[in-house]
Amino acid sequence: MAGFFTCALDQMLIHLCSCVGGEVNYVCKLKKNLAAVEETMKALIARRADVLKKVQRQESEGQQRLNEVEVWLTSVENIQNQVYELLLTRRDQFERLRLCGFCTKNLSSSHRYGKRVFKMLKEVANVHSKGVFEVVVGPPTIAVAVERPLPSTIVGQEKMLERAWEHLMDAGTGIMGLYGMGGVGKTTLLEQINNRFLKRPFDGVEIVIFVVVSSELRVEMIQDAIAEKLGSCTDEWKRKEKNQKVIDLYTRMKTKKFVLLLDDIWKEVDLKEIGIPFPTKDNGCKVVFTTRSRKVCGQMGVDDPMEVKCLGSDEAWDLFRAKVGKITLESDPDILELACKVVGECRGLPLALNIIGKNMASKRTVEEWEQAIDTLASSAAEFPGMEDHILPILKYSYDSLREDHQVKSCFLYCILFSEDFAIKKENLVDYWICEGFIDEKQGKKKARNQAYGIIGTLVEACLLTEEEEDKSKVKMHDVVREMALWIASDFRKDKERCIVKAGVGLREVPTVENWRSVRRMSLMDNEIVNISDSPNCPELTTLLFQKNRIRNISGEFFKSMPRLVVLDLSHNTYLDRFPKEVSELVSLRYLNLSGIRGIHRLFACLLELKKLMYLNLELTELENISGISNLSSLRTLRLLDNKMSQDCKVMEELQLLEHLEVVTIDIWSIFVSDQLVNAYRAANSIQEISIYILEEKSILTLPDMAVLNKLHMYGSKIVEINVKRSTSSLNKSPTTLSFPNLSTVHLLECNGLKDLTWLLLAQNLKVLEVSFSTQVEDIINKEKAAKILTKEEAGTIIPFKKLEHFQVCSLPQLKSIYWSPLPFPRLRKFNIINCSNLRKFPLDSSSGSRIAGEELVIRIGERDWKDKVEWEDEATEERFLRSILPYC
Repeated sequence: MAGFFTCALDQMLIHLCSCVGGEVNYVCKLKKNLAAVEETMKALIARRADVLKKVQRQESEGQQRLNEVEVWLTSVENIQNQVYELLLTRRDQFERLRLCGFCTKNLSSSHRYGKRVFKMLKEVANVHSKGVFEVVVGPPTIAVAVERPLPSTIVGQEKMLERAWEHLMDAGTGIMGLYGMGGVGKTTLLEQINNRFLKRPFDGVEIVIFVVVSSELRVEMIQDAIAEKLGSCTDEWKRKEKNQKVIDLYTRMKTKKFVLLLDDIWKEVDLKEIGIPFPTKDNGCKVVFTTRSRKVCGQMGVDDPMEVKCLGSDEAWDLFRAKVGKITLESDPDILELACKVVGECRGLPLALNIIGKNMASKRTVEEWEQAIDTLASSAAEFPGMEDHILPILKYSYDSLREDHQVKSCFLYCILFSEDFAIKKENLVDYWICEGFIDEKQGKKKARNQAYGIIGTLVEACLLTEEEEDKSKVKMHDVVREMALWIASDFRKDKERCIVKAGVGLREVPTVENWRSVRRMSLMDNEIVNISDSPNCPELTTLLFQKNRIRNISGEFFKSMPRLVVLDLSHNTYLDRFPKEVSELVSLRYLNLSGIRGIHRLFACLLELKKLMYLNLELTELENISGISNLSSLRTLRLLDNKMSQDCKVMEELQLLEHLEVVTIDIWSIFVSDQLVNAYRAANSIQEISIYILEEKSILTLPDMAVLNKLHMYGSKIVEINVKRSTSSLNKSPTTLSFPNLSTVHLLECNGLKDLTWLLLAQNLKVLEVSFSTQVEDIINKEKAAKILTKEEAGTIIPFKKLEHFQVCSLPQLKSIYWSPLPFPRLRKFNIINCSNLRKFPLDSSSGSRIAGEELVIRIGERDWKDKVEWEDEATEERFLRSILPYC
């Protein structure tokens, strides 16, 4: 019955169509037209596949697809989607006609659908007919970089741009890294490089691609950006799997000479994973990236990255002046001088110069400029634009430390020091360990290595910078410091959590509204004389008072600091009273009293500090350390530059400290030095030693000293230095070198010594200075060397392999440094002053520094001395004669 009904309905529909005419044909021929659309679409897809295969084959041979072909391929994709949508509803249309009859509403809907099908059939046929191409590709055109919007004039980066461009154009440069702190201008520099390719096409470069990567590295985002530049980021491309995109990109780019510019990468970008052919000298391709991390440069295979540094004073002024404008700067005679101070507060950071310059452009009164200086100096985060535009950008570097709270805590600790303060790495390590950031239970070496590793991480992230002349110190850029202060104050929500008033000229302890919330306080480098408050500080862990003028501290001040672990009172020269209430600091681990004159003995209150791990008593006039063994947790004890010449029990006291790891000490008596030979624990804890032995014709015997780093000898009358080397119970020969960590040796006015042959046992020596010692004949004596070294060592030990700085001064008897040429692979500075009997260098033509860009320089005190030098051979003379310069 249902079949009969359907058949009758179809017959009725055919009859109606024949009566009504063409418009109803859209309905009558719906099935036929839909079938035709499907068949034509299949033919179109097949033709597209043929065309695309031909295009890709010829593209792999270096050709470039024609624009009309690319337009046609795109139109096929578009119409394919439209046909797919049309076919989705056909079943509904048939059912509607069969079940609902010829009511006006349904017939009208079917008519519209049929008309769409008819038109689609025509369109598909039309596109199919246009897909006949005799030629699908043409020769490649020279691709030009897409211009990046930049100001017409970039102030301050002209020299940096020229250096970067010259380095990039070097044929040996495949991958180039630009690194530096946030806001220093890396992106601007990269954009200038991009735009320069528009003006100076380089040696056949076909395409320049600029991609902003950012902190969240997404490979497919980079792939899509490159594909878009190549003109192939179609809907079909977007539907492809990541691996297929790799293959397609590689196929397209392996025949192109490209320059890829990657801006703001935070971790290694694997070119292979993206589909980028590796740039080589042969293919002439280039990859340039910017990053805030020196570590990333290494991961990308760039061992000589270019650091984008803050601007110099002249360049900074030019940039600031351009932002502020001539009218404002000349609106009052005093504004020019004040503007120079504002520039100084920016410390050459282009981001700060730009933002602050724009904010000051409308300020034309002296009062406004003075207020700006006060704000920048005291609370820079409150300056307009700082919290919105400067600090958040710098905070990305802090955020890049991820969830490593340990590293973040160590970084934030650095804000406690004054602006532009050079912080000794060793001091930071001691602070961090005592604060508990580093677990000391893992052992001294591991703990210290971990701490130095964190310093390295912060330097690599451009959050700290190493001093150029002294790599043992780091600094924090002032604007980075403001960012860290902003974070430490919980973004200004709790300004008293961390109170830092270092180096601001305070004469008294500042007023604090809520001492209970204070966790760290730094008042170092001020002019505070008296401390008389009695604050209640249950959360305070760090208190830095060094470099003030403190004379008196009230005992009440320390009574309510139960969690204080770090107290630094160093270099308060006139502090003449040490309150007994210090003994109530039950959590104290770190105490620095160095530079406080008048401490002749250990105060009883100090001996109550059972948790004390670090005690610095250098430069305090200390005469004895009786009772020091009460400090059973002590690991570091610094005693240099004191008056313990009469304390014969010093070694006995040190031996009683079971956990002792680091000692610095003076030795005035040969008796004390003799004790050292048998004081194993003390000897292996001494990190730095100064020797002032005045007994006539003394012979100094040194034991193995595993951690000894620096040795100074001043005015001693020692005639010989021997080393008592340790041996194993099974083998009487020495098992290790005696001074594996000794890096610095200074000898001054040691008029009894004739040689320093014992230095053969210091294979890691970096600095050696021997001055005003009238009897020294040899640095290393050949006969004595044979006695010091075993037969095995004599054939393998080469002295001074790590020496970087070598100075001999006023040694009238010096005739030989070493009896044969030495490699000196790291030696950079060799000073020879008033050593008239020294005629021959221990050098040959292959000697000297192997560090890139570091040539050995020999400086002499007498201008005619170089004419008397006896060279190893002509090649040696030719190599070093030009390196000899007068000592200034």
